[in-house]
Amino acid sequence: MSRTDQPATTESTPDSDLASPPINAERLLQLITNEYESLPRQLKRIASYMSQQSDRIMVDRISDIARECEVHPSAIVRFSQRFGFSGFSEMQALFREAYTHKTTPVQNYQQRIRSMIANKSQKASGGDLARECIDATLSGIERLGLELDDQAFDKAVDLVVNADNIYVVGVRRSFAVADYLVYNLQHTNKRIHLVSGLGGSYREQMRSVRANDLVIAISFTPYGKETQHCLRIAQHNQAKTLIITDSNLSPLAKRANTVLLVNEGSSFAFRSLSATLCLCQALFIAVAYRLELKVDEIHEQVGFED
Repeated sequence: MSRTDQPATTESTPDSDLASPPINAERLLQLITNEYESLPRQLKRIASYMSQQSDRIMVDRISDIARECEVHPSAIVRFSQRFGFSGFSEMQALFREAYTHKTTPVQNYQQRIRSMIANKSQKASGGDLARECIDATLSGIERLGLELDDQAFDKAVDLVVNADNIYVVGVRRSFAVADYLVYNLQHTNKRIHLVSGLGGSYREQMRSVRANDLVIAISFTPYGKETQHCLRIAQHNQAKTLIITDSNLSPLAKRANTVLLVNEGSSFAFRSLSATLCLCQALFIAVAYRLELKVDEIHEQVGFED
């Protein structure tokens, strides 16, 4: 065990009741999901990171994870022990075994960005930085293609097709995605509502939600409180819910009818929206296909002149 894996003296006793650690990364991630609610606050942050960034764990250092989760490295050790491992290195080996033979674009990007930051002697050009942003976006889209849950996606299409009214909510960076999805869905004959919260009127805009309606909520860590508020209203009124988020551990995902997961690539701590927009466009296309929309019904209608 490396020095960074050594727990502090107050953390020498593992929290886990497991007789032995999970046999593979898939089983570990399932255990993390099952035990998430019972974890202390700091360990919940680490659990969320593990769930969202599972394909990066094999190249991450314990200090990288600690920085991303805003915890001390000893918390990473404690998290590892909670699930039956002696320390971080043993847990990381599980992910290395799972991903060694299929290095992903996210891993390649992570290694390259780390080298760029470390190489202080060479100043990056504007073009270099632009390409890093582009590569981060591509890595997110490729990961979406690899990890898309077909069953969950088909259920999402069913929810949209069968809904009387559709309410779409997303705040801050997710607002652009919500507005784009509303724009697409307005090409159908369904009644579509953008929950903008203009003037703080989230409650008022959600007042008319009913049991046969669908609320689509789009939110990523740290998960907008306004979006969670709208979702509680939807569930109170027994409306169906479709959640687009980055983890099954998201507080929005707990009581959703279906969840679509998407993890964006990030460049210098700025996350792209491209994969999420792509997912929403794919959802609309699948809905249009099911509703048998004609192409001329989707195209822009000429009716306004400058």
